[in-house]
Amino acid sequence: MGAKGRWAVVTGGVTGIGREIALTLARRGWDVAVSYIEDDGGPARLADEVAAAGREAHVAPCDAGIADDVEAFFDAAQRRFGRAPDVLVNNAGVQTWSPMLALREPDWDRVIRTNLKGCFLNMKKAARLMIAAKQAGTIVNIGSGCGKIPFPNLVDYSASKAGDIGFTKSLAQENARKGITVNAVCPGYIATEMVMAVPKEVLEKSVIPQIPVGRLGQPEEVARCVVFLVSDQAGFITGSVLTANGGQYMI
Repeated sequence: MGAKGRWAVVTGGVTGIGREIALTLARRGWDVAVSYIEDDGGPARLADEVAAAGREAHVAPCDAGIADDVEAFFDAAQRRFGRAPDVLVNNAGVQTWSPMLALREPDWDRVIRTNLKGCFLNMKKAARLMIAAKQAGTIVNIGSGCGKIPFPNLVDYSASKAGDIGFTKSLAQENARKGITVNAVCPGYIATEMVMAVPKEVLEKSVIPQIPVGRLGQPEEVARCVVFLVSDQAGFITGSVLTANGGQYMI
């Protein structure tokens, strides 16, 4: 799919799945605006890789859960690319790992603010810009299996991701006649830094046996789901949740 002149926003896009989404879009011809929180050299490396793919990158700090940050990020990116965004990929997310009775309120607030409020703020800004420009657009929310089936010790994360799925379906209905499609991708266990930090014996004995295909997913497999949903071939798909989990659950 060619995408000359189009650009996409990827929140939390300098590591893990978000990074792969941004690079895959760039390699398919998209300019990208990528937000991040911590700068460990990753933003500069990403910008270099996007440039090597022949596309332009706007890589800037932005806390997805702070309205002023989101406004400033989108406005700066729109000035750079000269038009409203064509795509938003809500990928920014954090999690804690704690039984509910031990979960601290600040951790709950951080997860809900980033994962749920951040989804709301970015979708609201992107949709407003798309509608004001009278152009079609696509929003893809990166959810999680935790938003569809129960996982212990992840009550805050599960609540936020279930909320993201609700956002997806509701906003899809609100904006279908305006030319904006809204879908979600829910990955299972993906071989990101977070998952690979789990002890090898735990992965081999407790995690991988739950996955019918017998392996972890790869970030590029999630990125390909996003590429499909933002393509013209997916123009009749909205309000859907695409699951990429190797058959771990089928809901």
